[in-house]
Amino acid sequence: MSEFPRVSIASIGKYEGQTVRLSGWLYNLRRSGKIAFPILRDGTGFLQCVAVKAELPEELFESIRNLTQESSLTVVGTVRAESRAAGGYELDIQDATIHQRVPEEDPYPITPKDHGIDFLMDRRHLWLRSKRQFAIARIRHEVISAVRDYFDSRDFVLVDTPIFTPAACEGTSTLFEVDYFEDEKVYLTQSGQLYNEANAMALGKVYCFGPTFRAEKSKTRRHLTEFWMVEPEMAYATLEDVKVLAEGLVVSIVERVLDRRREELKILERDTAKLETVKSPFPRMSYDEAVKILQGKGSEITWGADFGNTDETLLTEEMDRPVLVDKYPTEIKAFYFQPDEQRPEVALGVDVIAPDGYGEIIGGGQRIHDLNLLLQRLEEHKLPRDAFEWYLDLRKFGSVPHGGFGMGIERTVSWMCGLDHLREAIAYPRMLYRTRP
Repeated sequence: MSEFPRVSIASIGKYEGQTVRLSGWLYNLRRSGKIAFPILRDGTGFLQCVAVKAELPEELFESIRNLTQESSLTVVGTVRAESRAAGGYELDIQDATIHQRVPEEDPYPITPKDHGIDFLMDRRHLWLRSKRQFAIARIRHEVISAVRDYFDSRDFVLVDTPIFTPAACEGTSTLFEVDYFEDEKVYLTQSGQLYNEANAMALGKVYCFGPTFRAEKSKTRRHLTEFWMVEPEMAYATLEDVKVLAEGLVVSIVERVLDRRREELKILERDTAKLETVKSPFPRMSYDEAVKILQGKGSEITWGADFGNTDETLLTEEMDRPVLVDKYPTEIKAFYFQPDEQRPEVALGVDVIAPDGYGEIIGGGQRIHDLNLLLQRLEEHKLPRDAFEWYLDLRKFGSVPHGGFGMGIERTVSWMCGLDHLREAIAYPRMLYRTRP
């Protein structure tokens, strides 16, 4: 076998007419008289193979014909174009080595029949092998790749920020507390933003990308307790700069996924027409305008309240692309938001809200750059000054207007894929009542 080139399913079309070696797992198997059609997966795609009894040793044919789901094997065969096959190619098997045959008395638990979500989540480590999860994972990969390329091509510097932090970033009520050394208490990060502000004062334009943690006891389809977030931060930046950067990022991601992951979107039966319309410019409105629109649609929201999931859905129900909503009430925003000089009761913040019920995918804005105002905000939010002394230094030594935002990867992936729940947008979701596997 080793004399034949080992190939991936994704590259199979390059080898039409050649004999190749392919290693993978049995995804499904059909039989028709003296022919067996094993469908293999190898992590890059799915390929139908053809085993003909008359062309193989009897023992080998019977071994292939009686393979069980998820058995591992390597096959050697000739690549043949087949317009009726998914992907346009098939492999005519000449030889095979079965590495491990899943025993019939202890079969692979996830069968082609329908299973309940709890059953599948308990077996998430195996569910990842399904065609649907394959597609989601590859779209997530493309989203992350697009994010990195977007910032890297604009001279942003990736700077990692800590997972253990001494203080809150988004409010103390959603912190995960961790026992550290010498009886010290630290917390799992809610955001890399505060450290990113320091990084921006050193390097101008930066971003961090990593896991963040929120101890919200939420059961909605939009919430996880552990999720990934990309957070750019810019020195000498205004709210308008933040808006332009955020809109450009979303457009870039959508274009990239449509360009490179059409097949995966097709597997998910995603209506790509809804993504094709995501072009600049995005509609923009103030929080004031949004509240009036919502009230006109029957929402009970009053000025000063934050938007709920239903409000965000109502706001975008007639839109074919995300909307930018800015200048929320200062009282409902984090302590570090810069207030509007003309209207101190509103903050220079912006949310990007995706259509079709997917809600906020980006939140950010301009940060407070005045030392005295920041001290006042810390006091109002009852946050300990000693934990933020290093953060206050940024306002003492060369403070400038600056801003940035955070984009939730899982929410963005859910929107791209058309998922009903964030739990499928990450390999091993952590939710209020789920920490395993």
